[in-house]
This record gives sequence, C-alpha cells and structure tokens, in this order.
Amino acid sequence: MKRRIFLSGLAATSAASVLPAWGQDTKIVFGYTAVNDFATLFVAREEGYFSRRGLDVEPKFIPLNPSIPAALQSDSLQMGGPTPSVYLQAVDGGLDHVVVGGGGMTSSRMTGVGFVARTGTGIHSAVGCVGKKIGVPGLGAYLHVTFRAWLKSAGVDYNQVNFIEASFPQHGDLLRSGSLDGVVTADPFMGRIIDSGAGYVAVYYTTFLPEGNPTILYTARRDWANKNPAAVKAFRESIVEAAAFINNKKNNPKVREDIGKYIKLPPEVLAKAQISPPTPLINEKQLTYWVEVMNEQKMLKATPKVAQLIAR
Repeated sequence: MKRRIFLSGLAATSAASVLPAWGQDTKIVFGYTAVNDFATLFVAREEGYFSRRGLDVEPKFIPLNPSIPAALQSDSLQMGGPTPSVYLQAVDGGLDHVVVGGGGMTSSRMTGVGFVARTGTGIHSAVGCVGKKIGVPGLGAYLHVTFRAWLKSAGVDYNQVNFIEASFPQHGDLLRSGSLDGVVTADPFMGRIIDSGAGYVAVYYTTFLPEGNPTILYTARRDWANKNPAAVKAFRESIVEAAAFINNKKNNPKVREDIGKYIKLPPEVLAKAQISPPTPLINEKQLTYWVEVMNEQKMLKATPKVAQLIAR
C-alpha cells in the first residue's frame, strides 16, 4: 500500500512538472515579423486552438527577423519565428535553440515575394543590381539569402551588390525617397508599393526555389522546450489544426481577417495578398536543404546535425 501511495504521488509530481497549474494557462510570448508566413500562429490564436489546449500565446511584433534569436535567449520571448538562415546562424554561433514547428513554405506558385525596383531605375535583371543599394528585411535572413542565391544562379557576384537592412514597413518610403534602388520584399507590402507607383516587380525570383521548404521556423530555447514538453505538444497540435483551417478555401475570408489583426494593413491590401502554404511540422530533409544553401554561401562555420535541432 505504501509503495502504491508513493508511486501515485510520484506520478502526480511528474505531471505537475509538465502541465500548468489547475486553472492556469502556459504563457508563451511569440515573436513574429510582419509577413503572412505566420498565418498558422495568427489563426491558432484567433480561432481559439491555443486556448483550448491550455496555452496563452501572445504574438509580439519584432521589426527585424535577426533580432528574434537574441530575444529568445534572453527569455523576452519563449518562442519565435526566425527564418531558417537566421536560426541556423544562431545555432552556429552557439545558441542552443530547437525547432518546434513551421510557418509558410516555398512554392513555385507563390508570387507574393519578389525583387521590387524603384520606379525609374530601369532594373529588370540580376546584372542590373550590380552596384545598386538593395534593401532586405534582415541581413542573413530568408529573403537576403535566397536573393543572393538567385543572383549567383544568374552569374552575378552578390558581393557587388550593396545590401541594406530595412524592415518591411519601411520599404515603400525608402524607395520613394530614393534612398534605395530596390527592395527584396513580400506581400502585403509588395502590393502596396506597386499600387503606390513607388516601384515595380523586376522579378519573382523565389519561383526558382525547390518546393515545400520552410520560410519561417517556429523555435524555442532547448532548455525551455525540455521543461515544457506538454506545451510544445499542444503548440504543435494547435498549428496543425490552424493549417487545416487555412487549407480549407471556405475559410479564406476569416484567415485574412485573422492575419489583419497582426499585420496592420488596410483590408483591400490584405485581400490581394497571397498566403504562403503552411508547413506546421518540420522534418530533417527540409532543414538539410537550408544547411546546404548556407554552406554554399559560406555562412556556417560547421555543419549542424539536423536531427538534433528538432524538438521531440
């Protein structure tokens, strides 16, 4: 009898270590940038998928994607959405962070990302970028890395292009002022720039990328994930449910409404924006693709063991 009581108490203690106290939700501050690749996060929050699983997820806007790993490390965020290149560089630099899920993914059908040249520059090719000032929403982030890969594939040395870090909301103003010759940007900001006449799409360069690779990774510190396995599981289940909601075409108006609460743009702009296909669960093959791209650009000091980067 004593042994049975002891084991029961041990089980209760173990459960208490991974679940929130009765009547309390696990608090997660999640860092996002102003792109619709975070649609699963926004939908899971607004449709109640997080709250039904005992999670209190607070999306927090972060202007520049490369700031997210440092915010995770300092515990200002418990989870965040760096691009794959930003995440892998952070790990390469010594941060012990793991992948708990994913946001959007690459697709040849997506024309919601592109290189927008300032009106009057006459840039229409990779060669036209040589010597120009090109804005990217994060040095070393997804759009910067993939644009450099496109330049290289077109026979242009990307070291001859002057890249300037600028957040998405600044892109239109910087083009209008003449501070930049072009920007690597995404909807809904890209559509707004074009509608204003400040720029034009020179190329939808991401259409050359392989299908189905993540554009945003949902990550956390490894120690936090290890201490909160139930929260990680509930988070994944929530974004999987959100992905199913997004993939149902009937829900398109509600998906855009949910996105609009976090990306502050007029409804008519959001209505035109393409929404990245969701990829809530990340596998080793997807991470390996980004490791190979970054090794080609000499962005990593060592090749990581991708199997150890995904939280179990």
